[in-house]
Amino acid sequence: MVSMRMSMRMLAVMLVAVAAMAAVAGCRKGKVDPFPASGAVAGWEKTGETRTFAAKDLWQYIDGDSEQYIAAGVVTTSTSDYKYQGQLEAVVDVHTMGSADGARKILETGLTHDAKSVALGDECVQYAQSVIFRKGPYLVRIVAYEATPDAPQALMALARGVEGKL
Repeated sequence: MVSMRMSMRMLAVMLVAVAAMAAVAGCRKGKVDPFPASGAVAGWEKTGETRTFAAKDLWQYIDGDSEQYIAAGVVTTSTSDYKYQGQLEAVVDVHTMGSADGARKILETGLTHDAKSVALGDECVQYAQSVIFRKGPYLVRIVAYEATPDAPQALMALARGVEGKL
């Protein structure tokens, strides 16, 4: 009888340990790399390393505008540079917010009259040289450094590549 109780206790302890290890492993899977590798999106090459800024350091990247992101609950901002067909240069910024509400707040704050609504993520707008969308707690801003005839289509293709990784 005592041996049976000991076995049951040992089994219970082992089950709790396995459940705890599974929970910790599940938490580690939460990190997302939303930046497509070179060639993953037709015509686009990733031209540099991804840089990441914690909320407290965001001023180093978005000097003068970081306060609105911090107020909206930004956790981190990651950025990477891309080049389309060796000519059109663009930057992809992925802001990880504390909640989807923060991403919505930033997207809606920056809307102007020439924004074109596009079906991507939870909400997306496109301009001549940029695409901005939100998906869950992520706010993605893709900006081309110059206007070209194929920029809008190329930027949307890159945006779809990023959205697919979120």
